[in-house]
Amino acid sequence: MERSNLMGALCAFTAALCFSLNDVAIKFVSDDYALHQVVFLRAVVGVPTFLIFVMPFFGGLLVFRTRRLGAHLIRGVCVVFANSFLFLGLAALPIADAVAVFFVSPLIITVFSVIFLRETVGLRRWSAIAVGFVGVLLIVKPGTSAFQIASIFPMLAASLYAVMHIIARKIGGTESAATMAIYSQLTFLTVSAAIGLGLGDGKFAGLAPADLDFLLRAWAPVDPADWPIFVLLGVSGLAGVLLISQAYRLSEAAFAAPFEYVSMPMAILWGVTVFNTWPDRTAWAGIALILGSGLYLVWRESRKGRVRTDGPVRR
Repeated sequence: MERSNLMGALCAFTAALCFSLNDVAIKFVSDDYALHQVVFLRAVVGVPTFLIFVMPFFGGLLVFRTRRLGAHLIRGVCVVFANSFLFLGLAALPIADAVAVFFVSPLIITVFSVIFLRETVGLRRWSAIAVGFVGVLLIVKPGTSAFQIASIFPMLAASLYAVMHIIARKIGGTESAATMAIYSQLTFLTVSAAIGLGLGDGKFAGLAPADLDFLLRAWAPVDPADWPIFVLLGVSGLAGVLLISQAYRLSEAAFAAPFEYVSMPMAILWGVTVFNTWPDRTAWAGIALILGSGLYLVWRESRKGRVRTDGPVRR
């Protein structure tokens, strides 16, 4: 069990690094390309990467076999729009603030588990949820001049990821991580291409607030120097999804989950070194409350004997 836990923790840690690379790459290209173009190119890299390097190890074409196609499509749409909201937040906000708000996902998952799965949540966990949302308010600063519409995007992303998590728990007994991953990638490809056909000419660019410029601008020719970034996006995103699924297969949830939170110090590091941004005092307090409440919920679930099949937040 100890060796299995260590391997699971290593997978969770590596997955968190992959997702962190995704975040910084998205923010880096957000000034030059439309959101739906970025998502499309990410999937253009991710799908063949899966087919060539992953599918042979998961039964070949059998990975497409499923009796839950409808659930996969709903989950895939949730993932697409969750990513889109997160990427909008990353484009407009300091990277550490966007990632911190997104980490309320474990709290929302707990709330949704009560609503949809009829699980029981005690006073201590409700208190942790409340503390986490206070942390969000400290970062978002509603009602002040510092508030931005973009601040709600990571929260919307976290909510959709929570829905995705609930669906994954419903179908995880019969569907493999590889099957869920390929259907998510194909949904990315299809939805982003469809949105690109509708918005990719830029006809609505300039009509919305600056926070939505990333969404409405026209598709642009890809600078050859940017292709390594898009390859990084596709490969790291796919690797992160598969690694985090493997982490929670190999190890106890309470042991693996804290290693996911390495994304937060990484986001701060990227903000300082790449984008020259640093969280202010209230943002630091909000980050501490969000991460503390999330880790407390992981610990409480382990004490209650609830072992998840996937992590707190997944892409």
